Amino acid sequence: MPRLSEVIAALDALWPAERAEQWDAVGTVCGDPEAEVSRVLFAVDPVQEIVDEAVRLGADLLVTHHPLYLRGTTTVAASTFKGRVVHDLIKHDVALHVAHTNADSADPGVSDAFAGALGLRVLGPLVPDASDAAGRRGLGRVCELEHPLPLAEFAEHAAKCLPATAQGVRVAGDPAQIIRRVAVSGGSGDSLFDAVRAAGVDAFLTADLRHHPVSEARAQAPLALLDAAHWATEWPWCELAAAQLDEISDRHGWGLRVHVSKTVTDPWTAHAASSTTTLAASATRAPSDPDSLGAPN
Repeated sequence: MPRLSEVIAALDALWPAERAEQWDAVGTVCGDPEAEVSRVLFAVDPVQEIVDEAVRLGADLLVTHHPLYLRGTTTVAASTFKGRVVHDLIKHDVALHVAHTNADSADPGVSDAFAGALGLRVLGPLVPDASDAAGRRGLGRVCELEHPLPLAEFAEHAAKCLPATAQGVRVAGDPAQIIRRVAVSGGSGDSLFDAVRAAGVDAFLTADLRHHPVSEARAQAPLALLDAAHWATEWPWCELAAAQLDEISDRHGWGLRVHVSKTVTDPWTAHAASSTTTLAASATRAPSDPDSLGAPN
């Protein structure tokens, strides 16, 4: 069996730490470099449910996309939820390694896996990495649909292809608009609107879209926007990353058993849809009507 240091070296070759954003916290959080590794679990979030799963599975290494300590800390006391995670990992000899924005910009990376889950053809990065002469690395991806679809159908397709969440997929735009080219970005993508407009796509599919950036983007261009759950847009990367490590294990004869967590760690647990009938009726009322949009009498 390989040592942890050997497996980490292979992961660092896939997602070099120096390609992470300066504000990010990637790399190995805990683990003995000399410890042997036989089983690896990939997940999006280093939360207690995932640590418990890793322990039940007998994993020696947990690889997550999101960092445990993004902003640093002064304590790992078990009385804090993150401290409990660290205690349980060390107690059960489970190492933790993080690949975050260095996996976002990799080739292939998070957005490639996102696009692949939807069956989109990747044309290139949305925001190219200036250090990549081949022009394949970078944030987000510009893609083509196999067949053009109305926005409403494309949204339904995305909702069916991504892991199920309470949020599903929110849409801003004309449901009948034909979508041919789309930009995608796993995780929070509303900082990329300038690049999206420059790419000349019909739609942008990402996560964590906020009111004001969406309102401004819609005012500037007839761009359709689709907002999926953050966790759902990044989970496909776990399967891609696991397949990459599997291939490395086979090449080196390590015999690693590599797993992908199916545990849903999206924090939203339910969704109560608004009544479209009520909204349609409200739209016909004068703004001064005190009953409009549920205003108190």
